[in-house]
Amino acid sequence: MRRRPPPPPSPLPQRDGVDPVRVRLPGEGDWATVRDHLVERLSGAGDGVVDGMLRAGLVVGADGTAVAPDAPYVPGMFVWFHRELPAEVPVPFPLEVVHRDEHIVVVDKPHFLATTPRGSHVTETALARLRRELGIPALGAAHRLDRLTAGLVLFTVRPEERGAYQTLFRDRRVRKVYEAVAPYDPARTWPVTVRSRIVKERGILTAREVPGEPNAVSDLEPVEHRADGLARYRLVPHTGQTHQLRVHMTALGVPILGDPLYPEVTEPRPAGDFRRPLQLLARELEFTDPVTGVEHRLRSGRVLESWTSYARWAA
Repeated sequence: MRRRPPPPPSPLPQRDGVDPVRVRLPGEGDWATVRDHLVERLSGAGDGVVDGMLRAGLVVGADGTAVAPDAPYVPGMFVWFHRELPAEVPVPFPLEVVHRDEHIVVVDKPHFLATTPRGSHVTETALARLRRELGIPALGAAHRLDRLTAGLVLFTVRPEERGAYQTLFRDRRVRKVYEAVAPYDPARTWPVTVRSRIVKERGILTAREVPGEPNAVSDLEPVEHRADGLARYRLVPHTGQTHQLRVHMTALGVPILGDPLYPEVTEPRPAGDFRRPLQLLARELEFTDPVTGVEHRLRSGRVLESWTSYARWAA
């Protein structure tokens, strides 16, 4: 099977750390012009948006030349443009760099900051912010943390090396340790290894456990507990299903504090409400660098506020 050749490099620079949108025109179709296809493909953008972009010269081809409003449709052609993005509420917490070399950057991500652009979170993401702050336009994410989860995230400096680091996570050759604050159940025998099958359906906010061959394994144990009924837990996932630790803690009857999805979905918070963050932290990353062979043992310096000051967290 012949591989499709890679797309040409973008003729447009990043904007605010965000890549331009790249569209490849399908090989088959009955559109007369590029404009006709974009209007159909970007139907959610609103009436007149595509026409306005074309008139302003904001849609360009591989050579950087603006695509004319009446340019004929050419199967396989690439075009680029920047989306007009709505203003985003800044996430008022810093990204801390815990390791940086010529191959990778590992940061300590705060709660509420998405890892990569997605949905309504685009410029206010760890990736876009790091590209701006560090001046590394080619920076890419090797894996992701949920927006509500804080802690360590690994980014790659060189695009040609990104696959090697992504493979580490895919093949489970990264040891990850999380920390959480949740109710303490004195009747349960700890530690616990939870094995279950978790599915996450597109368009549904929550993941769920279903009968079948386990695809999610987690080691869970409290490392200390106190008289107010809370405990600080050490969580070690051996697989990487969506919301795995949150689902497993809920299944044990000790849902993580501040979770807006488990055990019940709560009303969405308004933009700018940064109270009561999910008390889940990616505390440790340990791996052998696939490029340099260096053994990395990295640790987050963050603390979970509900453990150090529950009243302040709950206020």
